[in-house]
Amino acid sequence: MEIKPIGKIQNSFTSKFGVPRQSGLCNVESLIVIDKEYSVKEAFRGIEEYSHLWLIWEFSEFSSEKWSPTVRPPRLGGNKRVGVFATRSPNRPNSLGLSSVKLLSVFQNESGNIVLKVAGADLMNGTQIFDIKL
Repeated sequence: MEIKPIGKIQNSFTSKFGVPRQSGLCNVESLIVIDKEYSVKEAFRGIEEYSHLWLIWEFSEFSSEKWSPTVRPPRLGGNKRVGVFATRSPNRPNSLGLSSVKLLSVFQNESGNIVLKVAGADLMNGTQIFDIKL
């Protein structure tokens, strides 16, 4: 199965070291610009009725051929190993992330792309979005 991105996020987080460790911890606004192919108004009909969205995305700054079953999360001081599935670590079998964001508005930009304005994203600028769920 091939997973194709449907868009990218735009915000001020240009380095992975400045990104909040979890969505909702900071109220920074971001734009999710949907690719032309998926910028069909009908595909977003009714989305503005919801306060929050789930974003499925790729940890683009993590590149490793091999994953580890345990990691050292920074929140534990990096001194204690825990299971990767008990963390938000990007070092996992599939480098997919899941974030809840607050939906602020939906509009179409001058290029015709659907744009979702959201708050609370913990994604780096340019991160590919694979799907949006309610």
